[in-house]
Amino acid sequence: MNLAERHWRQASARTGSATTGRRLRGFAALVAVGWVALLVGACSTVQVGHDFDIRTFASRVERGHTTEAQVRSWLGAPSSMGIIVQADGKRFTKWQYFYGQGRLPRLRGAHLKILEVQFDRRGIVRAYNWSR
Repeated sequence: MNLAERHWRQASARTGSATTGRRLRGFAALVAVGWVALLVGACSTVQVGHDFDIRTFASRVERGHTTEAQVRSWLGAPSSMGIIVQADGKRFTKWQYFYGQGRLPRLRGAHLKILEVQFDRRGIVRAYNWSR
């Protein structure tokens, strides 16, 4: 038994059990990992959603012809889905895509893109809008 093992066993005997010593070491390791992650993360870039090119989308989409399947093949699954009911009672399915990026801790240089696509009951694009 080396010196470190002998010291650890003596410390464990004083605390009452080896399990307590292992728990304290595990907790200390967890705290250390948390601090390292916090320090590294404080200078990192955060991304939310999946990036997309609005110009490519706008060049492909045709109102009244493009289908849900085509949009999904170009952009993937939407970030969110919903229903729009207009004042005249018309209902549309709404898909939203978003992408955001910024540097922590204050999100310097942050930008957000949002694309909303509306489909009729047949799954055909009726409208879309986007913002940056």
